Amino acid sequence: MISHRSFEQSNRLQARLHDIVPGGAHTYARGSDQYPEFMAPILVRGKGCRVWDADGNEFVEYGMGLRSVTLGHAYPPVIDAVRAAVADGVSFSRPTVHELAAAEDFLRLVPGADMVKFAKNGSDATTAAVKVARAVTGRPKIAICEQPFFSTDDWFIGTTAMSGGIPHDTARDTVRFAYNDLAALAQTLASDDVACVVMEAATATVEPQPGYLEGVRELCDRAGTLLVFDEMITGFRWSAGGAQAVYGVTPDLSCWGKAMGNGFPLSALAGRREFMELGGLRTDRDRVFLLSTTHGPETASLAAFRAVVQAYADDDPIAKMEHSGRLIADGITAAAAEFGLSAHVQVVGRPSCLMFVTRDARLAPSQAYRALFLQELLRGGVLGQSFVTSAAHTEHDVAFTVEAAGAALRVYRRAIECQSVEGLLEGRPVAPAIRRLAYPRRAGGAGRSTP
Repeated sequence: MISHRSFEQSNRLQARLHDIVPGGAHTYARGSDQYPEFMAPILVRGKGCRVWDADGNEFVEYGMGLRSVTLGHAYPPVIDAVRAAVADGVSFSRPTVHELAAAEDFLRLVPGADMVKFAKNGSDATTAAVKVARAVTGRPKIAICEQPFFSTDDWFIGTTAMSGGIPHDTARDTVRFAYNDLAALAQTLASDDVACVVMEAATATVEPQPGYLEGVRELCDRAGTLLVFDEMITGFRWSAGGAQAVYGVTPDLSCWGKAMGNGFPLSALAGRREFMELGGLRTDRDRVFLLSTTHGPETASLAAFRAVVQAYADDDPIAKMEHSGRLIADGITAAAAEFGLSAHVQVVGRPSCLMFVTRDARLAPSQAYRALFLQELLRGGVLGQSFVTSAAHTEHDVAFTVEAAGAALRVYRRAIECQSVEGLLEGRPVAPAIRRLAYPRRAGGAGRSTP
């Protein structure tokens, strides 16, 4: 274990990023406010489950590209497929054979879908699903499940704390319902003006109760409302066919992204022909501007996707992710118990999609204690806002992680005994990525952070 690591170059680069990139990162979840204030590595490269930063520090990484990498960084078959594709050109004025082959591969994985259209990010796919549902039903409202995130577009972001710049009337048409509560959904659909229900079939921490998803399907059918599954996280992490293949409930439309290309940018909207064709040329109805992106069908990401599909056919990456996840959960749970911290630090969730919970001395969820735990993990050579694994995480990597977590928990124990992170945490606590004000992690120094 290396207890003292330099972050001098990363800190310098991060400061420059704040000068020229709003937020200092191109994704809010990758922001420096999500990490200890003076320990937010700027990465240079990755291989397997390891990454290296600008200061030469090596880390075992978790989270894996915000869950977009399941096979490991720079996975050779994916890289080889991409090299071969781009050698023949990337973007053209007509469809390529890659588009047909990738669509056929996708539809073999997701038998409940008749058609698919590719794009570059998940928000485009979910917004296209909403648009289709409104066109099909003639209804304005969208019912979203009380789950973390669905889109960067107005219909969703307008309902969050970062709603600046979005007209109030836009957000008014989006309503929320509780997960695993059929009565709540039935009440939501009783108004008869809901175009679609948008939800994750399951999350990292919550599984559907027996009969719940079947009940959702029935309520949507009865109300004439389209059912949309967000498979951004569950796709290729629950199964290659997504959560719908695991739980046996078929949505009208489903939205995909993240792990489709093992980190290469690709998303998809898939669904029943009668709905998808509204964006095509085989309809007599008014057409829907479904998805039309310059870079959606570029050959590199489609080649990456096809290599991912082949990897899942040749091997069982999900079993590997789940095996590593179970070992991590068991190891850190045992270490927490050893330090008397079982109620303070917990590893929760599906083995392939683990998260950790941090609580203070009074057992209240705490961002300050989360920052302390992250800080000490980084000192031990582990980078991650979660313990989300990939198939590249070996038992050796897990053992290294558990050892680093044990050292972190030793410091955490001292903070609990003192009932404060003061003197142990360097800098300010981390903060939720989606919040109204830059405070408490306004860039520019603690002296400028008071709202």
